[in-house]
Amino acid sequence: MLLKALENAGLVHREVYPVVPPKVEYSLTEKGLTLEPIIALLQSWGQENILDR
Repeated sequence: MLLKALENAGLVHREVYPVVPPKVEYSLTEKGLTLEPIIALLQSWGQENILDR
């Protein structure tokens, strides 16, 4: 459900390959890549405030 929402928002690209067993790959779109600085800040905050307990 979350991946579908990210895909619908244009943040994630889903590539389906016609093979058995099924194969699906996900990658960030150009729009999704713009979230990298924000995600890095969240990671840093988490390391400083959550993981040090």
